[in-house]
Amino acid sequence: MNDGTFRGGAQAFKLDTLLKLADVKGIDGKTTLLHFVVQEIVRSEGVRAVRAAKEQVNGSICSVNSEDLSQDVGDDTEHYRQLGLNVVSSLGEDLQNVRKAACLDSDALTISVASLGHKLVKADEFLNTSMKSLDEESGVPSHKLGQFIEQSQVQVTHLLGEEKKLRLLVRNTVDYFHGSTGKDEGLRLFVVVRDFLSILDKVCKEVKDGDIYSSSWC
Repeated sequence: MNDGTFRGGAQAFKLDTLLKLADVKGIDGKTTLLHFVVQEIVRSEGVRAVRAAKEQVNGSICSVNSEDLSQDVGDDTEHYRQLGLNVVSSLGEDLQNVRKAACLDSDALTISVASLGHKLVKADEFLNTSMKSLDEESGVPSHKLGQFIEQSQVQVTHLLGEEKKLRLLVRNTVDYFHGSTGKDEGLRLFVVVRDFLSILDKVCKEVKDGDIYSSSWC
């Protein structure tokens, strides 16, 4: 959204800005900038959906010029609007995994995995010291515990690797949107998107119910 602006075509875009769209209100004190943005996207996506359907029916593939999106509307405005609203409303469903990720505590996850690794080390030490003497005295075989520890070590090592990959992916995603700030924000990025999706769901419902009108923004 910053591309080609006075910021020199910067690619970074703080997702926190999305939340502010609901804070800027129109003259009626109810319609927000987000309502206006949603209505515009609904209109354009509705036209795109209809054109895509026509292209599929005609068996031809052609590029859609954004300058032509406002054409061919005619008497099908409500139909276009409904199609576009379905596209925008489906965003929340498409990003369900983001909602789930927002509920995770990355620090607690890291601590839990590290704790498992530490306890396995202790168990391995017990197996190679105290367990050996108990095995000799009681005749109880220790190979089962050894097998358990060996299998668990493989799984925990895999978890540690996945945890590092997860943090790297999250960090790269944060840097993509927020720029290389050098800050480790954990999974806060997903919290921001989750909160925005909740607001977007509410706005889409209001637009669908006709509680908000474009003229209220002017």
